[in-house]
Amino acid sequence: MTLPIERPGKIVCVGLNYRDHAEEQGVDLPVAPLLFAKFTTSLIGPGDAIVIPQTVTQCDYEAELGVVIGATVKGVSKENALEAVRGYICANDVSARDLQFGDGQWTRGKSPDTFCPIGPELVPASEVPDPHNLKIRAIVSGEVLQDSTTANLIFGVDEIISYASQTSTLEPGDLILTGTPAGVGVFRKPQRLLEDGDEVTIEIEGLGSLTNPVRRASSD
Repeated sequence: MTLPIERPGKIVCVGLNYRDHAEEQGVDLPVAPLLFAKFTTSLIGPGDAIVIPQTVTQCDYEAELGVVIGATVKGVSKENALEAVRGYICANDVSARDLQFGDGQWTRGKSPDTFCPIGPELVPASEVPDPHNLKIRAIVSGEVLQDSTTANLIFGVDEIISYASQTSTLEPGDLILTGTPAGVGVFRKPQRLLEDGDEVTIEIEGLGSLTNPVRRASSD
């Protein structure tokens, strides 16, 4: 496994951060970013397999804009927050929905090994004029299941960085996943969850395509 970035000190994620994703769940928009974490052992690179543990029954995909921090910041203002961004990358916040919803908190369901594909490479921030105006899609085994734009973000990259840095120091290499748009498998009718043999591609305008096969772990 070769990661397109150095292993981050932490992975900070934002839940319920697209207007269309909130609408598909029928919930109110959050008044502040909803932060959670994924373990760094969940990271894999392009082409690596997403491996569904035998104990997981509801494995879902989530197309996300990834942000890599390039400077140490604490208590940074929204106005200065983007200066701390090193670059942007495609990410897939793979989620074990049965664990996520069953536990009542999200760490275990978000952090199984292989549940954070990133790639294909880090695009420098200087090459992304506006991270809040990028097309974003998830394609599962040839079917487009998420098709949106980062213009639907509730809290922008600058707001997320500022908010997170008020309580936790962000350090070079830290990875932020900014949320997913509508179309995730668990809220589709009928549901479309990941199965052995699927292939997931995350596409973000200007950042390329990240593709990973899906397989279920052997019982041996």
